[in-house]
Amino acid sequence: MAGHVYIGSFTSAGGRGLTTAAVDPDTGALTALGDTAEVPNPSFLALSADGRVLYAVSETEPEGAAAAFSLADPAAPALLGGPVPVRGGAPTHLCVHRGHLLTANYAAPGGISVLALGDDGSLAAVRSVLEHEGDGPHPDRQEAPHAHAVLPDPTGRWVLTVDLGTDSVRVCELLADSGALEIERELGLRSGIGPRHLTFHPDGGHAYVINELDSAVTVCRWDAAKGSLRPLAETRVLPEGADGENYPSELVVSPDGRFAWAANRGHNSIAVLALDASGERLELTETVPCGGDWPRHLTLDPSGRRLYAANERSGDVTWFDVDPGTGIPKQSGSLELPAVSCVLFG
Repeated sequence: MAGHVYIGSFTSAGGRGLTTAAVDPDTGALTALGDTAEVPNPSFLALSADGRVLYAVSETEPEGAAAAFSLADPAAPALLGGPVPVRGGAPTHLCVHRGHLLTANYAAPGGISVLALGDDGSLAAVRSVLEHEGDGPHPDRQEAPHAHAVLPDPTGRWVLTVDLGTDSVRVCELLADSGALEIERELGLRSGIGPRHLTFHPDGGHAYVINELDSAVTVCRWDAAKGSLRPLAETRVLPEGADGENYPSELVVSPDGRFAWAANRGHNSIAVLALDASGERLELTETVPCGGDWPRHLTLDPSGRRLYAANERSGDVTWFDVDPGTGIPKQSGSLELPAVSCVLFG
C-alpha cells in the first residue's frame, strides 16, 4: 500500500503551498495528489505524536504564523481553524513538545514561540515567547539573533534551539503549567560559523550541528542527565578545493548511525559522511549532485533506504536509492514542484 508524503513550498515564489503526494513503497516514487495554498509559505512541516495532525509554519514577515491540518483523510489535509500568529517574524522550523507547538522565528525578535494545543490538535494562542539575545561577526547574517531550529532531545526532557545569528545552541526546559521556555544552558560555537539545524545520533548521546556560514558539521556530545552539549570536532561538508559560495541547509543521520548526509546549497550536492562506531568521528567520503538547484531540505524515508532532497530554486523533489554498504545515494527519480522547501513522511 502506498503511503503519503507532505511537501511544503514558498507560495510567495510561485509554490503550491502544501502538496500531498503518494509514495510507491517499492520504488520510492512520488505522485502528487493535490495542493492547498490556504496557508502562505508553509516552508517547514511537523506531525503530531499520533500522526493525526500536520503542523506548518507560515514563513511570513513582519509576523509569521503557524497552522494545523487534520489528517483524518491522509490524502487531503484539512485546515483546523485559521493560521495563528506566533508573535515573531519568518518562522522557519517547528516541533511538538509536551502538549505545545514551538516555532523558531528567524526574523525579529528572533526567538522561540510556544503555542497551546487543543484536545483535537488545533492551535490556540501563543503562551510565551523566548527572545534570544546576541549577534555574530557576519555583517549581513548575524546582526541580530536568528533562531533557525527548535527540537526536543531524544528523552523528551529538554528543548534545544539553534541560532544562526548568535553562533549558539540553547538548552531549555518547557514549563508545561505556564508555557514558559526557560534557558538552562547556552553553548557558544565557533564565531561566525552560523549554526542552522541540529540532529541526534540514534544512540541519543551525540548531536550534530550543520553550520550554514562555514560549510561544516560540529560534532557534539550530549548528556541528557545534565542537559549538557559539548562540542568535540568539526568536519567539512565540501571536497578539498571546492570554490564558490555554499550554504549547507540540512543534515540527516541513518537509523543505524553509520552514515550522515548534508545538503549543500551553492555546490548543489549531497555530502556523504561516514560515522565511526563511537559517533564522534565523521569523514567526508563523497559528494553527489542533488539533482537540482539549492537543496533546502533532506529527509530519509522510514526504512532509511531512500533519501529525498527538496531543491528550492529548480523546483523539484529528487529521490535517491542509498547504497547500504557505502551510504552513497544514486538518483532514481524526481517530481516537479515550484519553490519546494520541505519533505515530510506521514
